[in-house]
Amino acid sequence: MIKELHVRVAPQIAATESLLKDYLAEELAIDTRTITSVRVLRRSIDARQRNIFVNLKVRTYINEQPTDEEYVHTEYNDVSDGNCVIVVGAGPGGLFAALRLVEKGFRPIVLERGKNVRDRKKDLSLITKMQKVDPESNYCFGEGGAGAYSDGKLYTRSKKRGDIEKILNVFCQHGASTSILSDAHPHIGTDRLPSVIESMRNTIIRCGGEVHFQTKMTSLLVEGDAVIGVECIDLQNGIQKVFHGPVILATGHSARDVYRYLGSAGVAIEAKGIAVGVRLEHPAALIDQIQYHNKKGRGKYLPAAEYSFVTQVEGRGVYSFCMCPGGFVIPAATDKEQIVVNGMSPSNRGTQWSNSGMVVEVRPEDIDGEGDLKMMAFQEKLERDCWINGNMRQTAPAQRMGDFVKSKLSYDLPKASYAPGLISSPLHFWLPPMISHRLQQGFVKFGGMSRGFLTNDAVLMAVETRTSSPVRILRDKETLQHVTLHGLFPCGEGAGYAGGIVSAGVDGERCADAAAEYVARL
Repeated sequence: MIKELHVRVAPQIAATESLLKDYLAEELAIDTRTITSVRVLRRSIDARQRNIFVNLKVRTYINEQPTDEEYVHTEYNDVSDGNCVIVVGAGPGGLFAALRLVEKGFRPIVLERGKNVRDRKKDLSLITKMQKVDPESNYCFGEGGAGAYSDGKLYTRSKKRGDIEKILNVFCQHGASTSILSDAHPHIGTDRLPSVIESMRNTIIRCGGEVHFQTKMTSLLVEGDAVIGVECIDLQNGIQKVFHGPVILATGHSARDVYRYLGSAGVAIEAKGIAVGVRLEHPAALIDQIQYHNKKGRGKYLPAAEYSFVTQVEGRGVYSFCMCPGGFVIPAATDKEQIVVNGMSPSNRGTQWSNSGMVVEVRPEDIDGEGDLKMMAFQEKLERDCWINGNMRQTAPAQRMGDFVKSKLSYDLPKASYAPGLISSPLHFWLPPMISHRLQQGFVKFGGMSRGFLTNDAVLMAVETRTSSPVRILRDKETLQHVTLHGLFPCGEGAGYAGGIVSAGVDGERCADAAAEYVARL
């Protein structure tokens, strides 16, 4: 017999299998010994009141063993003789597009400007040790995209068409913990995601697809009104290469050279709203105390606490973004003379800090100038200003939270997770007023919502700019093809149609389906 129940239990019960079985036995009025297995289908924490509870949806197996799999397998067969589709970019949009193409019998050829997910680590360490940013291999470029080494959170509010559960199941099939299927805010972790990405790549290659690293697209091959392939350069030896086929363009939100190329080539794009601000880092113990309403913090059975804030200030949204409990702040620049910060967490979320982007909504009408790339230019100027104020190194300009709100320079800074180091800087002075003033007012509101949040024990680090793409590559809503170029499928976060790993994966699958239909009509 199998019974599914919704229960609300104390954290200790939720974390202890024997206690959970006892609780379920009492609920079902049966002997605990008849419960052979319990599978958690959904898990969320209710921390709204002083007494913390965990909401669970469980499948209880009574006098029988589970025969169903914990996740749904997808069949990937040999596609060596299939029609080719070019996938530019090996981030989540590109990887899920490629896997979906294999699933449908097509042969993906994946082109990635950066290195494979393991070799990227060497270049990431150089940012900290040598203050050197490789423009082709960094926290944004390389196999796995920006998410590979910046947290691996799988939570999305996306309402786009697509099967979110399918994305999570594919991750599990390639080595992710099945806990991502049940957690309200699923998270793989920066330490575990690389091996999952490698496994996805190996599936593509094993089935007859191709994956080319350090292969940078330089232009589209256009014949009439159709894209028939791409021209690339092999960055290892400088050799030009050509690949033929329809193109799924999944280059990520930081491929500014791609946006410039598209603009110069007359490919229809438009400026898109973004959000910019800072990274805010608190001691993790303080966030635990605040969110769990307990001076002792989270205790033994609760995870590092999360938070989410949103408000309106002077007609624009001010909100937390990409919250990383038990994480650290990283340098996410993609070129010289720029500073960009981002956050990440290991799978255990076990560091002594918790951080979040704190950003302000910026719309195209808020920025002076004309042109489809003006939001990108605004991003770039902020990052250059940050570089100058960071002593022209990857040292991040920083200010204590309370000092920032009071427009005071911080004469010292707390210990922080940002490995390249911090330098005290008057962020309130040199950030654009439309950003700094709204952040100041937003922090006051957040402090009112959550006592203890607004504190000088927290530190702001500048500048957080890569929250989303500053450009949208226009495409038809039905066919997902570019509005004027047949055979070109703008995809994922870089094209302006996703906002994170899961939504990019969903969009990648949709673009693969659209490309398959396009090829079938040729």
